[in-house]
This record gives sequence, structure tokens and C-alpha cells, in this order.
Amino acid sequence: MTELASAHDLSGALAPEIKSASLSEVDRAFDDFRSGFESWKAENDRRLAEIERRGVADPLIEDKMSRIDRAMEESRRLADDLALKAARPSLGLERAGLTPAAAEHEAAFEGYIRNGRDADLRRLEEKALSIGSATDGGYLVPAELEREVMRRLAQISPIRAIAGTRQVSGAVFNKPYSAAGPAVGWVAETAARPETTGQQLQQLAFPTMELYAMPAATAALLDDAAIDVEAWIAEEVQQAFAEQEGAAFVSGDGLSKPKGFMAYPKVAEASWAWGSLGYVATGAAGALPASDPSDVLIDLVYALKAGHRQNATWVMSRRTQGEIRKLKDADGNYLWAPPTTAGAQASLLNFPVVEAEDMPAIATDAFPIAFGDFRRGYLVVDRLGVRTLRDPYSAKPYVLFYTTKRVGGGVQDFEAIKLLKFGTA
Repeated sequence: MTELASAHDLSGALAPEIKSASLSEVDRAFDDFRSGFESWKAENDRRLAEIERRGVADPLIEDKMSRIDRAMEESRRLADDLALKAARPSLGLERAGLTPAAAEHEAAFEGYIRNGRDADLRRLEEKALSIGSATDGGYLVPAELEREVMRRLAQISPIRAIAGTRQVSGAVFNKPYSAAGPAVGWVAETAARPETTGQQLQQLAFPTMELYAMPAATAALLDDAAIDVEAWIAEEVQQAFAEQEGAAFVSGDGLSKPKGFMAYPKVAEASWAWGSLGYVATGAAGALPASDPSDVLIDLVYALKAGHRQNATWVMSRRTQGEIRKLKDADGNYLWAPPTTAGAQASLLNFPVVEAEDMPAIATDAFPIAFGDFRRGYLVVDRLGVRTLRDPYSAKPYVLFYTTKRVGGGVQDFEAIKLLKFGTA
């Protein structure tokens, strides 16, 4: 009876594979066929031994072999059918812009999100030499979902929207630079070329730190086939990521988070040196000058070199902008101008204004206004890959999705950003 039960278990275990198999299960279906064949061989050896010993085979062994044989046939048929489908031209996928591998990953990811089946994702990541363990934060989301998350972040994360960005595959992005610049000079056509000073290269390091969000879903939401799970995850994590990034890119201390541009040393523009941000003081403690207050804004604009000024942006909080928008020039014209079209930005002295709520408020010796070419001045470094770990246990009856990405940031050109200090010096 034990042998018969084990044969029944084997054939019963194979049946669900047949019902739930998909294109991504070709290898597993064939593995089932091969393991079934090994079991069939073992039982057949027992049958032959019984015939030699007793002259007749045990009916229980015959029945068990029949069950294994049927299960083997179903597994072989399934593997053949799926292999045939995989070999067909994927016209629909090409029209959708997805390769067969990308479509397979999306299908496996949706199965993991909805039902917790991770065998397909594990196999795909092992095949791509990527570790899908919990130490890495779960499994890589499909490339389309990663692009959607990054696109939405670029739209709603104020500093990311104006900063330079790089994608890397390692943990740290290293950027060499020469603070003194290259040694150059003019010479006549036939004159001797004097030896130039050797370049003293230094290096800026931008480590990537882990940022996470943990949206929750109900079982009913995950069971609803009309719900686009990828769009849902992108929508749930975008705001959490954007808020955390916004604070870190402005004032992060560089410990377990990116280093914000406000965390670097600040010196008066007359004493500026590489490695610090230059500032212009208003001359009044916690306020703009009583007379001609707009002049300090013009001084700040022209503290930037012309090459940086062409693409410069004002960065300040909503409340600071509320104060600045009250300023007028000598002819009574407001310096601040509203957006000209829907979705456009307001401007100040013809330069766009970006609201970053994490900028300091107006106070004595505070730096509530930044002005510069942030695309050249500040660098956001994204490590490739957004990962999700499904957690149905920690907050029953809800399912949590621990979603992580790695991001770093820091100033890459200290000449490109200037600050306005609300102080006397």
C-alpha cells in the first residue's frame, strides 16, 4: 500500500504542473518527465525481479507503473507543447515592444506578485547570474516597471528633475576630475613647446544607498485580473521614493543616504574654493535688504559663470517663493512671473523656479535659496535594478511588497551651484 500511495502522490503532484504550466516552465516540465522516468525504471526493475522470483509480477507494482507512465506522458506532452510555442515567431510581443525574454519575466513577476509563486523568477535570475535571495531585497522587477518608476520619479522628485543622472551596475560611481584644469597655452607654429605641468587628477565617489517602500495590498486586489499590478506598484512607491529622495538630495548627510548639496561646506563667494559652495549674503539678518532687495538676487545670478548661467534654475521652498514673488523692480514690475502654459514653471528674472519643500526656511544665517546649473552641479546615481520581496505574513490579512532601489548623489561641480545667505556676512 505504501508503494501504491507513493505512485499516486507522484501522478497527483504532476497533474497541477500540467494545469498551471506556462511558457516559463519548459525546463521544469521536462525535469518532471526525467524524474518520472527514473521512478519508472526503478519500479520496472522491481517488477522484473518479482517475475524472476515468483514467475508473476505484483499487481500493485503494475498499477503503480501505469500511474507513473501516464504522468510521464503528460509531462512529456506538456514540455513538447511549450517548447513548440517558444519556437514560434512572437509577432504579438514584437508589436508590444517586448522580447520573448522580457515577456517571460513579466509573466513570472505577475505570478509572484499575485500568488507568491517564485520558482519561475528564481530560475530566470539564476539563468541571468543574478541572486534572488532575501539579502538582495527580493526579485528584480521587469525592465518596463523599472523604467516606469524612474520616469515617474523624474517628474515628481524636484532635484532629480533638474540634476544630472547616471546609471551604474556597481555599488559606487567614481568620477575623476582635475580641480586645476588642463594645462594649455599659445605657441607660434615653429616655436618650441614648453613642457606642461602634469595633471593632478582626483576622484569623486558617489556610493549608492538603499531606499525602500512597502506598499500593502489586499487579497481581493491581487485576485482582480483587471488590476495592472505593475502600474499599481509603480504608483504606490513613486511618492514614497520621491519624498525620501527630495530630502536626501537637499540635506542628506551621506550616511546611509545620498549627500545633499546643502550638506557641503559653504564659503563667501569672494573666498570660494573647490570642494565648497559659494554664497552671496543679503546683508541683513534673516531678511532681504530694506532698500533695493532685488539687487542681491541679481548679484547671485552673476556669481555664476556664463556657461553655468545659461541652464540655471532657482531652487527654494514654497514659502520662500511666496516672499520672493512680492519683489518688484524700479519700474514696478514683478520679478517673479507665473507659468505661461499648463505644466510649465514659474520664472524669476527669466530663470525657472523649482519648488523643493526640503530647502531651509528664511531665518538668520540660513540658506533658503539656491541658484545654479544643477544638471552639471549635482549628480544622481542610480544602481540598475528595482527589487520586490512579497511578504504575506507580517501584516495579515494584507500582503506587503518590500520594494527597494539603490541611489546615491552628491555635488560633482562646485562652481555650478551658488547659495543666497540671509545674513550679514
